[in-house]
Amino acid sequence: MSDLSKIYLLRMTHILNIEHILKFGITHRTSTNSNPNFVAIGDNSLISTRNTKPLPNGSMLGDFIPFYFGIRTPMLYVIQKGYNGNQITNAEDIVYCITSVEQIIKHKLDFFFTNGHAVDSLSDIFQFSDIQDIETIVDFNATKVKIWKSDLDTDLKRRKEAEFLVRQDVPNTAIIGFAVFNQKAKETLKSLNIEESSIVIKQNYYF
Repeated sequence: MSDLSKIYLLRMTHILNIEHILKFGITHRTSTNSNPNFVAIGDNSLISTRNTKPLPNGSMLGDFIPFYFGIRTPMLYVIQKGYNGNQITNAEDIVYCITSVEQIIKHKLDFFFTNGHAVDSLSDIFQFSDIQDIETIVDFNATKVKIWKSDLDTDLKRRKEAEFLVRQDVPNTAIIGFAVFNQKAKETLKSLNIEESSIVIKQNYYF
């Protein structure tokens, strides 16, 4: 049986969004508590695709808040390098908000999860009834790799980008910690009254 408290979920956001997250949690763009001053860092080229891809319950993929299972994702590479027409975002301005599968279930939030990038037709979509099999469904070796381009495994990039998709806003009580690039970013979070023990500096989480 999987220890769901040890299966961590990572949501990247701009450091300027943290103050709002501390008050309202990680909110959906259509939420009544959405951040009117939200600073976006995602890949704009994927937004329209996610908004038109249906999920098993009839909702669209874009209706869910996506989390990753691993660090140094292709998405982060695009964000830091400014590819696909996106503005470059410096590493020290990117914060990982960390929760866990256990926390999502504890807070009674609806979710799906995938075994690869959610917009890829090769990826399968799973639900609550499958959660105890998550360690056999999601390739956690793939989610942890630093280099996803492989001539021997052309499907590695898709599996690395497996997603955990949450329907409702994720309350701040579900956030168990934050990872940042450097001391400057840590001091910014501390100035927002986040306990120092909840903030870790992890430069190896970035490019």
